[in-house]
Amino acid sequence: MAYQRPNPDDRSDNVEKLQDMVQNTIENIEKAQETMQFSSPEEREKIEAKNERREEAIAAMREEMKDEARARKNGYH
Repeated sequence: MAYQRPNPDDRSDNVEKLQDMVQNTIENIEKAQETMQFSSPEEREKIEAKNERREEAIAAMREEMKDEARARKNGYH
C-alpha cells in the first residue's frame, strides 16, 4: 500500500469558507423558524434548542474568521 502524503495546509480561503458557513447556518435558522409555526410544542422546543446551538456556532465561526483574517494580515499564506 502506497503512503499518501497529506495535502499541505492551505488557509488562503478560510475566511471566505467561514463566511459561507455562517451564511448557510443563518439560512438554516430562518428555515427552522418558518417550520416552527407548523410544529407541535415538543418540536418547537427542539428547534429552538437547535437554533441556540446554531447561534453559538455562528459566534465561534465569527471569532475564527477574525483569527484567520489576522493571520492573513500578518503574512500567513
